[in-house]
Amino acid sequence: MEKSGVLSFVFSIIQIFLILLFIKIFNIDFEIKNLIFFSLSILIFSYLILKWMVNNFIYSKVKLIYKNIRNSNSRPDSDKNINLQNVNKEVENWKLFKDRELEKMTIRESYRRRFVGNVAHELKTPIFNIQGYINTLLDGAISDNKINRKFLSRANKSVSRMIYIVEDLDQITRLEEGKIEIENKSFDLVTEINDVIENLDIKAKKRSLKIQIINNYKSKILVKGDKEKIKQVLYNLIENSIKYGNEMGTIDIKLYDMDVNILTEVSDSGNGIEQKHLNKIFDRFYRVDSSRDREKGGSGLGLSIVKHIIEAHGHSINVRSTIGEGSTFSFTLTKSK
Repeated sequence: MEKSGVLSFVFSIIQIFLILLFIKIFNIDFEIKNLIFFSLSILIFSYLILKWMVNNFIYSKVKLIYKNIRNSNSRPDSDKNINLQNVNKEVENWKLFKDRELEKMTIRESYRRRFVGNVAHELKTPIFNIQGYINTLLDGAISDNKINRKFLSRANKSVSRMIYIVEDLDQITRLEEGKIEIENKSFDLVTEINDVIENLDIKAKKRSLKIQIINNYKSKILVKGDKEKIKQVLYNLIENSIKYGNEMGTIDIKLYDMDVNILTEVSDSGNGIEQKHLNKIFDRFYRVDSSRDREKGGSGLGLSIVKHIIEAHGHSINVRSTIGEGSTFSFTLTKSK
């Protein structure tokens, strides 16, 4: 029994004792006194028993029920609120994840459609040319020795262009999938630059362009990388400068010592590239001016291949350009000690 219940019980006993004492002392008839005493005794003891039962059985049960109800209305609700908050958070995270996945899928699908469209467009021209030349020959021109050799030669050029595009696509795919191993060996970068310049000298002279290495390096500059792949990078960048540089201009190649890396820059004196095109210039088949660019030849994959090769070496390629002044492509390679 609780402390308050014990005190109440003691107080009730004292009250009973005083009442009985008062009745005993009070001068009334004995029989009436006994009747009153007996009746009061029964009432008081009945009250005490009833009070004890209420305190120990009914009140305790009600108190327990109230406690359970209070607990069920407080803790479980808080738990439910916490659980509901967790569920809401999980749903929000799931929605965010799915939104990102959907966005990625949308981007990939858009890229896929654009890529397929570009491939189809690039291959369509040589295929139609080949078909036209063959149909002309089948219609009777094959008997004319002058025409048949000319048309067969043109068809052969179109086939070569198709092969060029397919080979470039295959190279990019293998680079992306890591199927092309990069040989990380030491080689002289200056020697490879001079070799590429010598190979492209005739093309440059046709457009009255001069290719020059600024600060004519007499000593070797050793870097780590795949010599043939880096040579392809240099070839693509310099050839690109020949195509888009202004006639009677120059193509400048500069090398900078950047402590652990060597920075290579290839600059032309062309018309430059607008800022809106710079972040897309390394995309497959991306052309600043589609009609003019296709006239200049190429697969439209040269800069994309350059990007993949440099990134396969753990480095990056950048471009900066000013309209009316020209463009500069730059990349780094690790120095070889």
